[in-house]
Amino acid sequence: MLYTEFLQLWDESVRAVDAKDWQGALAKLEEITEPTSRTLFNAASSHLSLGQLDLALKALDLTIAKDERLAVGFFQRAAVIMQLDRLEEALSDCIWAQKHMRGNVVIDYRQLGLRFKLYSWQVLYNAAAVYCRMGQWEQAREVLLSASQERGGARGGNIEEAMDGVLKEEVMAPLLVPEGVVFRPRKQDVEQLQQRDFLGKAKVISSMIPNDDFGGFEPLRLQKPGFYEPKVDGSQDSRYMRMRVPYMARGPSQLTVPGGAMVFLFGEEDRDGMVTVIYDGQRGLLPVSLLEPAEVKMTKGKKKNSVPTGIPLPPGLKPPTRPQAQPGAAPSAGAVRFVSDTPPSYTTATRAPLPALEPPKYTANAASDQHACSVQGAEADSVVVKVHYTYTLALSVPLDTPNHVLKEQIAQKLGQPASHMRLRHKQHGSRVLIPLGEELRCSVQEVAEAGRVTLWCQTEDPLANRTILYQMVALYDYAAQGPEDLEFSEGDTIDILGEVNEEWLEGHSAGNIGIFPSCFAYSENANITQSSMV
Repeated sequence: MLYTEFLQLWDESVRAVDAKDWQGALAKLEEITEPTSRTLFNAASSHLSLGQLDLALKALDLTIAKDERLAVGFFQRAAVIMQLDRLEEALSDCIWAQKHMRGNVVIDYRQLGLRFKLYSWQVLYNAAAVYCRMGQWEQAREVLLSASQERGGARGGNIEEAMDGVLKEEVMAPLLVPEGVVFRPRKQDVEQLQQRDFLGKAKVISSMIPNDDFGGFEPLRLQKPGFYEPKVDGSQDSRYMRMRVPYMARGPSQLTVPGGAMVFLFGEEDRDGMVTVIYDGQRGLLPVSLLEPAEVKMTKGKKKNSVPTGIPLPPGLKPPTRPQAQPGAAPSAGAVRFVSDTPPSYTTATRAPLPALEPPKYTANAASDQHACSVQGAEADSVVVKVHYTYTLALSVPLDTPNHVLKEQIAQKLGQPASHMRLRHKQHGSRVLIPLGEELRCSVQEVAEAGRVTLWCQTEDPLANRTILYQMVALYDYAAQGPEDLEFSEGDTIDILGEVNEEWLEGHSAGNIGIFPSCFAYSENANITQSSMV
């Protein structure tokens, strides 16, 4: 049993004793699998309060078995045995209690958690009570006389009244530890049971992202390498400048910037007339004389279709309940309901689709333009195909190569059968992987951009007689909770095969078929491949 669990049950039992809930205290103490002498003493006190002498005696026997030198345990057991008329055993416990006093007048048990002081005269008083019950009045008077000579407080008139009772041959009542006085755990230990946040809330000290005030522990979004321009509130505070004429770099620390390009002033002008600027993620020097202020139009509202910024939020929906399995019933493909493009717990601001990108412009310098033109002229009738597999493969093929021929060439390079290969590509400005068409009329030219084609290849067994309704992109990693679950990683493309219920979908990814929560993925276009067969 953990020590923290032991402390928790001990403290709860003491609280029940304070509320005089003796049954509740006993219930908590019985849950302790490894009781100590102090918790057993508390159980005996609760049984005494309920008038259960036999159970109290049994608990005191276990208490003394745990701690054979606990004088207050012998003292309490002597009083209980005396009430059961087992006088010889009671007298023996009084003798053992006096012996374990070790010659001390008083023992303070406060350090052990018991707010009680045991005096030697109290032990002698109970011994005299035993002699009275035995009818040995003279012996009882001698013991009381010895008790009256003991030093120590809290006697009051108990000894004098007992002497008078012995002279009248009246039976004395034994002394006991007061009701409700039990061993308590240390206050410092109980306070440590409460959970504390020792780390506190994280605070952003330095970040490459402008105006980043995020303080959580989730990973940051993907960042473009280079330098970021700070955000400004208006054109009056803007440090954006525009190049009046093109400028060719004349040193290692200078930049080559075309005419009309916008740059950001990063530093102040030096004595050579140069100023540090940021252009296209690079920092360097430009002449101040070639710069003029640029008008920056600041939008007050948020753009609806913009590149997602900041940290992606975790799923805001409550965890979906698992679907109830119904024997003999399988989800029909005809009853599939298309989910919305984006889960209801996400806004377009955090997971907006990527805007359409413009074709790359080669405006670095004149030398680069000439080199690019020469390359394009030499390879105007060919295209470079880059294939993402377990490793990256690149090959050059004619621009009019049919897709099925390209697939055969890639399969030969990878050493895999073409029937088990699956090629996909991304449309311009989209994040969804779309199967590459293998019809005779489809060629590489349809998916080529700027003389290049990027494909993703997966080797998997084909789906037999299953229709891909549409595709979704994983927002977060999902670890399988059972054999029927589909496990995937953030960014993976999932083929949707059917809908189990409003919260769970059946999908296919990386050769595996299973179910997953719909809030872990989103769909850019629900009608991409509604009727395609794999």
